[in-house]
Amino acid sequence: MKSIEDRLTDLEIYLANHEKMLDELNEEVLRQSKIIDTLVRQNHILMNALKDSAVKPLSEETKPPHY
Repeated sequence: MKSIEDRLTDLEIYLANHEKMLDELNEEVLRQSKIIDTLVRQNHILMNALKDSAVKPLSEETKPPHY
């Protein structure tokens, strides 16, 4: 049977590992959040460029004179 001191040491190690993992996961979430923000900004830029574009959907395009 483990002594109370050994059990406490095991719990401290377990807690330290979980704190480290939580910090790593938090860093990953922050990294992904920055990527998502960049992608959202790029998407808005592209959507605005498409709105201002002279390209029309195929259904709205006039056929060339030889058709």
